[in-house]
Amino acid sequence: MKENLSHILTSLGENREEYYNAVSPAIAQTSNFSFNTVAEMRRALQDEFGTPFYTRGFNPTVNILREKLAALEGCEDALVCGSGSAAVSTAVMGFLKAGDHVICVQKPYSWTYKLLNGMLRRFGVETTFIDGSEIQNFEAALQNNTRMVFIESPNSMTFEMQDIRAVAAFAKRNNLISLIDNSYASPLFQQPHLMGIDLVVHSATKFLNGHSDVVAGAICGSKTHIQQLFANDWMTLGPSISPNDAWLIIRGLRTLELRANRSAETAEKIVPILENHPNVEKVYWPFSTSNPQEKLAKSQMSRCSGMFSLAIKADDALGVERFCDNLNHFLLACSWGGYESLAFPVCGLAQSISYTNSPVPWNLVRMYVGIEDSDLLLQDLLQALDKV
Repeated sequence: MKENLSHILTSLGENREEYYNAVSPAIAQTSNFSFNTVAEMRRALQDEFGTPFYTRGFNPTVNILREKLAALEGCEDALVCGSGSAAVSTAVMGFLKAGDHVICVQKPYSWTYKLLNGMLRRFGVETTFIDGSEIQNFEAALQNNTRMVFIESPNSMTFEMQDIRAVAAFAKRNNLISLIDNSYASPLFQQPHLMGIDLVVHSATKFLNGHSDVVAGAICGSKTHIQQLFANDWMTLGPSISPNDAWLIIRGLRTLELRANRSAETAEKIVPILENHPNVEKVYWPFSTSNPQEKLAKSQMSRCSGMFSLAIKADDALGVERFCDNLNHFLLACSWGGYESLAFPVCGLAQSISYTNSPVPWNLVRMYVGIEDSDLLLQDLLQALDKV
């Protein structure tokens, strides 16, 4: 992808000659499209997947983004949703029915867990949550009615990983749909579809948009799988993104490489220093030399995202809160992938957010480093840690 990355981010799918050679793509901010004849209208209605008829199905601006996201993940096609949760829900429900069984890794994103352990359970779909660090655990969880395996590598709090190639091979041997949430790494640093995974989902809110002004999601996969999702559930559930939000993500993609690498570079500088701080119990970061899965991480990701977690060495939640309250340049907020640095403390939030059946440590603070000056961010972290 490296030789084509600039083309994907800045040109692919944009067909500038159709829009007066405008440098920025046009926004087709319309709900529907008109036709000159009944025959034209009929043909469009018969191909809502690939023809502008009604924006819930196909929109030219959204289609530019679909092409770019598919290409970034090394896939044939993509769908873009109104949120990351919509992407996960659509991708999961599109291939399941009552009586089916799913294998999912422990500690997925909280709303993924609620989907699998709550909503789908009500409709007769069962899920087994496993430690995904060993492929044998996937084999042990396999049932006659297993239809899907869902992984999140790395996850977004403590960054456990799975052997993506081994999981993909396991799924293919057993005729299962394999699905991964790739939001942490972004397609810039990890391309699971090229390792054999069927469907790759993203919270496009994060790195793909990168400006903290859009909530969106993406599903990337083969044309067969994407068309199946579209035909079975997409038009009924209606999770499509607005043309204006799609345009904002296209704008955000222009700087994806710059932003993600800047964030990663800062984390590479900061993490080793934090690991030796007396008020830090542990740093969770896939490329950390203290991570037992470091070798696996480096075999699957070309670079590590600029998000890590700190386990604060404190006697109680008040010590963690002191650290957070004394940060000057990190905003206390959820999410990641934007230009601003963020801190997300687990303490005080765990009772209102489901962290599944494998609890996240109470003293954990997830840190995301944005594109600010690395020395400024490091000094901010150090002075706040000194106040624990």
